Amino acid sequence: MAAASPPAATPGSPALAPWEERHLSYDVESFEVPRGREEQWRFTPLRRLRGLHDGTATATATASVEITEGFGSGADQDAMTEDLGDDARVETVGLDDPRLGDGGIPADRVAAQAWASATEATVLTVTGARPADRPLTVTTTGPGAGNVAWLHLQVRLEPQTEAVVVLDHRGSGTIGANVEVVVGDAARLTLVEVHDWADDAVFVGASHLGIGRDATLRHTSVTLGGDLVRLSPTVNYRAPGGDVELDGLYFADGGQHFEQRLFVDHAIPNCRSRVIYKGALQGVEGSSPAHTVWIGDVLIRKAAEGTDTYELNRNLLLTDNARADSVPNLEIETGEIVGAGHASATGRFDDEQLFYLMARGIPEDQARRLVVRGFFGEVIHKIGVPALRDRLEAAIEAELEAIGS
Repeated sequence: MAAASPPAATPGSPALAPWEERHLSYDVESFEVPRGREEQWRFTPLRRLRGLHDGTATATATASVEITEGFGSGADQDAMTEDLGDDARVETVGLDDPRLGDGGIPADRVAAQAWASATEATVLTVTGARPADRPLTVTTTGPGAGNVAWLHLQVRLEPQTEAVVVLDHRGSGTIGANVEVVVGDAARLTLVEVHDWADDAVFVGASHLGIGRDATLRHTSVTLGGDLVRLSPTVNYRAPGGDVELDGLYFADGGQHFEQRLFVDHAIPNCRSRVIYKGALQGVEGSSPAHTVWIGDVLIRKAAEGTDTYELNRNLLLTDNARADSVPNLEIETGEIVGAGHASATGRFDDEQLFYLMARGIPEDQARRLVVRGFFGEVIHKIGVPALRDRLEAAIEAELEAIGS
């Protein structure tokens, strides 16, 4: 068995992943229709997927993709496609473009269906070193309430380049997507992905993260909106020296289902990974519970000597009507590693923290907000785009407004 999936595979040719049950293929029919008993689907409310998983969802519209230079009020809203400067370009390509698949291969039926059903792909290529104050923003907007769309996006950094990229997902509708991230040798990518969908939206997306020799990826995933959002990022190291940090933040309200399923495939020697995901949940009495799912799978293969990995998930339950499932998994096939570990914790407010703050004259509702802000601070402070950080802090503050005293 090869140490890693090939950089570019031929669509339709299935392959086996490290774990025997992890099947990879571009062929939709090579995956059985999920019934809810399978390990990778057992937490997902299939009826809420609106047919994305069983072939009954057909495209009725398209999801728009807009690319700008900058973010927020400082963004150049006229900087589209060919007008991003000499160090970046955007292309709309067919699904037969040989670069597609460089990030990875679909590992579930929805991802395979999205690959087969998309009619085109957007490819953003960074060809030079872009400073942090020149981020690129990719805004994807759903097809609209009642509509279905399939989306394929690839972000690629050529060797020895550097960039900050924001993926800003918003709007209504039902979307199945593949997002490929290809970080070339000795390149550095800071990627912030924000899911701020409308209340009706359903988004099921697979992220394929291909990491080159001595390449660095800092990926932050933020999920705040949507009826159901299911994200499946997979890290594929291509050569030694890869360094990946996956940070995540999610805040679920009553009735929302947010699911994160990570797979870090340490198939190459001397690579590093760090995972920190934090979630807060608040339900509304008398409504469906807020539900989050975090699955963190890390595999260190026999050939991956010198691996250094750690993953952490923490969940904060703000009300009774909330449920968080957290399952970290670590499989080690070689003892010649630098370190490996994982941790998971789910709980309610720390009464001692609340007492400490209230004893200093802070009302209970404000004390609760301070605790949540501190809980998320570790993730938010890593976001190097000030306008985006401000937007996320404001969004979390709006969520906290709903917490009763």
